[in-house]
Amino acid sequence: MTINFRDNTVFYLRQGKGPTLVLLHGFLESLTMWKPLLPELTRQFDVITIDLLGHGKTGTVAEIHSMELMAEAVEAVLKAEKIKKASFVGHSMGGYVVLAFAELFPKTIENLILLNSTPLDDSITRKENRERAIVLIKKYPEAFISMGVTNLFSKENSEIYLEEIEQTKTEALLFSVEGIIANIKGMKLRDTRLEVLKNFNGKKAIIAGQEDPIIEMEGLLGISAETNTPLFKVQGGHMSHIEARDEILEIIPRFLEHSNHVQ
Repeated sequence: MTINFRDNTVFYLRQGKGPTLVLLHGFLESLTMWKPLLPELTRQFDVITIDLLGHGKTGTVAEIHSMELMAEAVEAVLKAEKIKKASFVGHSMGGYVVLAFAELFPKTIENLILLNSTPLDDSITRKENRERAIVLIKKYPEAFISMGVTNLFSKENSEIYLEEIEQTKTEALLFSVEGIIANIKGMKLRDTRLEVLKNFNGKKAIIAGQEDPIIEMEGLLGISAETNTPLFKVQGGHMSHIEARDEILEIIPRFLEHSNHVQ
């Protein structure tokens, strides 16, 4: 399924029955990342998965894919599908988009879960690393993607999930370098949305890998306390949908089961 957004194509899928649940993938991923979870989730939810700008089968629409721009693309999908309210799960970069969506379209988002993500903006060091990433991907795209994907898993799991890692790399190599850079720039320039999470009135949660090399648990513990957001700790690194699949499939439905969804 596709819609036109800024003279380009946004690709998405809609499957299942029940309250609407929107799943937003992370950087160097696509809607295919949710495949391990869909057989279970589609039994309980009307699931919408979207290829965010510059990823999967969705095109690049700007030099910088800000989190706000990507939230607008998500809103355009929901508008096309006549969805008035939905719950959201955002993985990593997808979590940044979820919070931008919550700020821009508060009446549409009912509940949110940040999966291996944070409401904070980039630190100075992280911004510098993103600049280096842009230089690297221009010169050595295959090396950048290979290293970037592998480093998302805990050290132990990077050897266990070799097949999943290779599949993610293979797909990411099909993304345009232009699109990847536009997303790196968008993440680097994103605002902190700590107050958005703190003031969010719906149900909210953070799910975090205990060995996540990208998002530190210590920082999330402070964010959880400051924003009154429940924190669920699961096994593994940054790819909890793979490394902690069974735990994720227990947490998400249970957390959202009391949602009063109205379309």
